[in-house]
Amino acid sequence: MSLLHAGAAEVVVPVLVRDLTSADLPDCAWSGSATHLVQVTRELERAAAGDVDYLAVCTPAGLPVAIGGVDYQVAVGAGTLWQLVVLPALQSCGLGTVLIRAAEDRIRSRGLRRAELGVEESNPRARALYERLGYVAYGRRPDAWDVEAPDGSLRRYETMCTLMHKDLS
Repeated sequence: MSLLHAGAAEVVVPVLVRDLTSADLPDCAWSGSATHLVQVTRELERAAAGDVDYLAVCTPAGLPVAIGGVDYQVAVGAGTLWQLVVLPALQSCGLGTVLIRAAEDRIRSRGLRRAELGVEESNPRARALYERLGYVAYGRRPDAWDVEAPDGSLRRYETMCTLMHKDLS
């Protein structure tokens, strides 16, 4: 144990990366709205068909603290990382790095040698993480998806993404 400041201590907790399951979804409410979790449920159906991998970084108690997917249907010869999210209270603790490295391992296990992703231009913190992990920008693309408002209504969210890739050889 090391003291970080008066009354605080550093705690190291092992994590396990495994496939996300539908049984995990009630414990993933922190990751987004009910509409988002419906989308994740659909992605788990695609995972069962082998089109995607959807991963969870879990505590020793089995609780997901980071989740994200790899889609193998977006780009020929690559796995496309998407919906990467870390429990807000645990951001900047290395869990995103663990999740991304596990996703890259899944891509390699399918015999693919390239990982791709899109990062919102309004999210420089995420882009900095991807760059630290070896991702390189190669283009831009607009993106959009439905988001749920507090009253339950849906609105279209539009953004510009920087496209990034990494050679996994």
